[in-house]
Amino acid sequence: MDAEALARSAIARLRQAGHQAYLVGGCVRDKLRAVKPKDFDVSTDARPDRIMDLFPNSGRVGAHFGVVLVRDVFAQVEVATFRSDYDYGDGRRPSTVHFETDPRADVLRRDFTINGLMMDPETGRILDYVDGRADLERRLVRAIGDPDERFREDHLRLLRAVRFAARLGFAIEPETLAAIERHHASIVRVSAERIRDELVRILTEGGARYGFELLERTGMLRDLLPEIAAMRGVEQPPEFHPEGDVWVHTLRLLENLQHPTPTLALGALLHDVGKPPTFRVADRIRFDGHAEVGTELAHGILNRLRFSRDEMEQVEALVANHMRFMDVRRMKDSTLKRFLRLPHFEEHLELHRLDCLAGSGFMENYELVKRTLAEMPVEQLKPDPLVTGRDLIAAGYRPGPLFSEILSAVEDAQLEGRLQSAGEAIAWIRDRWPVDEARM
Repeated sequence: MDAEALARSAIARLRQAGHQAYLVGGCVRDKLRAVKPKDFDVSTDARPDRIMDLFPNSGRVGAHFGVVLVRDVFAQVEVATFRSDYDYGDGRRPSTVHFETDPRADVLRRDFTINGLMMDPETGRILDYVDGRADLERRLVRAIGDPDERFREDHLRLLRAVRFAARLGFAIEPETLAAIERHHASIVRVSAERIRDELVRILTEGGARYGFELLERTGMLRDLLPEIAAMRGVEQPPEFHPEGDVWVHTLRLLENLQHPTPTLALGALLHDVGKPPTFRVADRIRFDGHAEVGTELAHGILNRLRFSRDEMEQVEALVANHMRFMDVRRMKDSTLKRFLRLPHFEEHLELHRLDCLAGSGFMENYELVKRTLAEMPVEQLKPDPLVTGRDLIAAGYRPGPLFSEILSAVEDAQLEGRLQSAGEAIAWIRDRWPVDEARM
């Protein structure tokens, strides 16, 4: 069964055993918005041991917090005991929890009113103790209770408020927004991994531009990504960037993201991160070497946020190569083909499209590359090598640093159509690197 069916089944079993049980949180919010929920959570007055008895194949994922993972072959749902939380000493998790029998007590310890709704899946009846349904209709993200207290309890809620506002296209209720502005500096106390995950969600779940505008307005952008905050006010040459400064340009890229991968979204955010430190005015505004500087800055940011090595390599490649599209019409065939076969080149091409749309609107290089990829067979883009290191040894060459130079030169000639066979390649090599001289 799917997650919703499993959640309904779990609620039915809990009720048959004499317990209260409801759908709770984001799944209720999304159902009321006529959006298919991704996950389903259940809240109940049954204690964790009782839940484990009723669902023998379940497992505890938060024993201290009364959370049990109920699963079948195809799906899983979290079933949590009603609770109230106390003593958030670390600004992230409560040191004391009390299990409750009243669903209202469980709702009052949650973050935002739109996430504090419960639903009876059999009747559709909504339990709303915090006016969450009204805030859904008003399109507001509002903290439950005292917003200062909510953000002191759990600093990650500062970012979560921005994420929900961006994803849903909601405003943040004024008192809640004012509390975020007061407490924004607390976000740096949250673990890098949790910050990373929230930022990726802001970038990829929709409303990325709005999300980053909120981060800038509340002060969290400078707390978490000072390199991005530095883009604001950095002018660009109007003949290439009529849209405005580097910050505005970057926001326009984020606005046009359509269901991006995390690496593409990060590439869009970071592609011009090297511009503020390389800004200078000569014959016009220039950013000499900004791709190289930006690659180094991107590495530092991604490492600070604990991204994986593979993610870092791809994002850094996007930043390092985003200016190369300017030269595609002047590239030798070998250079162009090597460029087009970069790993995940579709992300490089999409970043270039977004970059053009956010700036001058010049799309001719994009169209050229897109057309070239469509028309070029794979065997031309990345043909099997004509010679290998073993072939060079068989031809009398001694292994060494020269091998890489020879093999690279042969591949260039092959990609440019000047060499067609292994025999031609060996003869070409011997003419340029005579065996006797190569052994010296």
